[in-house]
Amino acid sequence: MAQPKTSPNALRPSRWLTPLLVHAVLGSYTLVAIAPVILVVLNSFKGSQAIFQQPYALPIGANFDPIGYTTVFEQTAIFRYLGNSLMVTLGSILLILLFGAMTAFGLTEYRFRGRGFLTLYALIGLMIPIRLATVSILKLMVALNLQDTIWSLIMVYSAQGLPMAIFVLSQYMRQVPSDLKDAARLDGANEYQVFWLVVPLMRPALATLAIFVMLPIWNDLWFPLVLAPGEASRTLTLGAQQFLGQFQTDWSALLAMLTLAIAPVLVLYLIFSRQLIRGLTAGTVKG
Repeated sequence: MAQPKTSPNALRPSRWLTPLLVHAVLGSYTLVAIAPVILVVLNSFKGSQAIFQQPYALPIGANFDPIGYTTVFEQTAIFRYLGNSLMVTLGSILLILLFGAMTAFGLTEYRFRGRGFLTLYALIGLMIPIRLATVSILKLMVALNLQDTIWSLIMVYSAQGLPMAIFVLSQYMRQVPSDLKDAARLDGANEYQVFWLVVPLMRPALATLAIFVMLPIWNDLWFPLVLAPGEASRTLTLGAQQFLGQFQTDWSALLAMLTLAIAPVLVLYLIFSRQLIRGLTAGTVKG
């Protein structure tokens, strides 16, 4: 019986060596990225002494001590902080996606004088950090009587995320077939109905954008410290700062608070992960 011939290309080292190296690099990067998170979670279940003496040990046996979580739940309004962070983050994301999609639709669908200037003006926000205008923003919020409220944070974060939203969603808007929109108009749909017809087709882009704008909003400390430092409007990230002191730091409580701050982000990522991958890979594979 004749033996099947082996292709010469199958014996080349590059056929298996290149994928192996790629996976090794990606695996190493993943390990470096998640190792600090794992250390934070593990050490949040230890006392301060165990954190410094055995930082890499598992929180089992004598090392297990939930004193950090006990301190957080007894000495802080953790649920209020969590609720404020969720309201600020979700409210900002909703406004960014809504107004970003509407602006992108107008800039890509219609031809009018000054369209190029408006597009450039919107994209300037990607190059100029919004923190440079902190003093002016604070004065504006005081004039509007919105200081020390979560609405001030929602407004600032929405303005911060709009340039990226306009840039990303404009690219996806151009990929929506014009025949689909023209057919809807011929059937009597107005422009608002055409817009809401296009939005569901952009779910991968919207999910990808939501993930990217969510992280800096959730983790931000600067604007909550400047605009909303009060107890009633304090966010989760700002609430963790009370365990940092000039002469003494409660590391158990601080790591417990950070672990609680990580959990909602992971949940939201798992919810949008499939759409995120579809958004990142859109256009890379031909149909």
